[in-house]
Amino acid sequence: MRKVITYGTFDLFHRGHYNILKRAKEEGDYLVVGVTGESYDAERGKLSVQDSLATRIENVRKTGFVDQIFVEEYLGQKILDIIKYDIDVLVIGSDWKGKFDHLQKYCEVKYLERTKNISSTQIREEEMLNYRFGIVTDDLYDGENVTEPKHVSGIHLESVFSADKKIAEEFCEKYELDSGYSDYDEFLKSVDIVYIKSGRKGRYEYIRGALLQKKHVICDAPHTLETGKEKELMELAKEQGVVLYNNITTLYLQAFGQLTWNARGNLIGDIISIKCSISKEQFDSEKEMDFIDLSIYPICMIVKLLGADYEKVSYKLVRNEEGEVVYGMFMFMYGESVASIEVGFDSSLELEGAMKIVGTNGVIIVPNEWWRIGYFKVKNKEDKNFKRYSFNFEGNGFRYLVQDLLLLIRNGRTQSQRLKSSELETIIGIMADIEQELNRRSEQ
Repeated sequence: MRKVITYGTFDLFHRGHYNILKRAKEEGDYLVVGVTGESYDAERGKLSVQDSLATRIENVRKTGFVDQIFVEEYLGQKILDIIKYDIDVLVIGSDWKGKFDHLQKYCEVKYLERTKNISSTQIREEEMLNYRFGIVTDDLYDGENVTEPKHVSGIHLESVFSADKKIAEEFCEKYELDSGYSDYDEFLKSVDIVYIKSGRKGRYEYIRGALLQKKHVICDAPHTLETGKEKELMELAKEQGVVLYNNITTLYLQAFGQLTWNARGNLIGDIISIKCSISKEQFDSEKEMDFIDLSIYPICMIVKLLGADYEKVSYKLVRNEEGEVVYGMFMFMYGESVASIEVGFDSSLELEGAMKIVGTNGVIIVPNEWWRIGYFKVKNKEDKNFKRYSFNFEGNGFRYLVQDLLLLIRNGRTQSQRLKSSELETIIGIMADIEQELNRRSEQ
């Protein structure tokens, strides 16, 4: 008996799915089908699935072609499945051509042409309201944020704006966008959602202009270092019925939500101390940003974990011979806890990029790159060994932020709870004090 296996999400089941299952069954005598699980879809960054797992399995079963169905739950499972079910041939759609050649040592691999002019993506786009997405930039570096929104159903990346016409044209051509603009008002007419990745000096005016035109806005953080202006922008967004987001992707990662719950849910007791470090080289060596732009990430994490009611913040800045800040250390004093942050802004500085949260009854450790957190470990006094939490995600996290924004829009809401206004005001106040120190030292 010749056994065949194939895999798929089978969302919004259509004729193309039916045809590939039919052709897969024709390749042998017994057909086994793996339907991707919901957690696996989320972990690999597939954010467009609408049908439940039960519905997708039932639609596959109703074709009458399938002899056995199971759930694909994790990356790397296919090898074990081929061995477990004694498979002779793996059949997969031609859009995956070459991606599964490594499995030929276990069974035959056959790529089938998909049914043309129909797909789940096409169906979703026809049935759902699509939002036009545009980028405001000062340079040609995209930081993956051109490709990231494409993984979210209902988003179509349309255009780019730059005050420099040449940059707008080159960015448009490089990333194959529909239009490039150097006129901001014309650009705003072409989009529903604006992502502002320009330098901090122009952010406030770009945000305000977009909000006045009732555009939803994502902007690199901080928007501004003036609390009054930030309040003005938040009120304006509320009045216009649109969403204004800070681009701090860590807040939207599943692992960060789990870490926060563990840290603040008494699993390790009361938090005594938090230590973390971050460096420009590890974070993003190519992105145009200054010391303030980088520092807001760890400061945001401290405020999220320990709250906005700190007693004192102190810091030490280290400069190079040219007077540029290359290193900073921050100390946060709370009633019963303390937090310390190291920020490196020079490629020669090697910081671990780790986070350690110590409580009265245990510890949480993120071994490296905590801002891209996908893995951490927890240990309390009752445990002999660390308990490990792992959450795979694709890309740089920006797609999860865009997905969250889209959910707010579709639910008719304008305020996200990922970063509360009281927390944001505290963060801006701290960053404004640091900027004053930076400017004061620069003028000496």
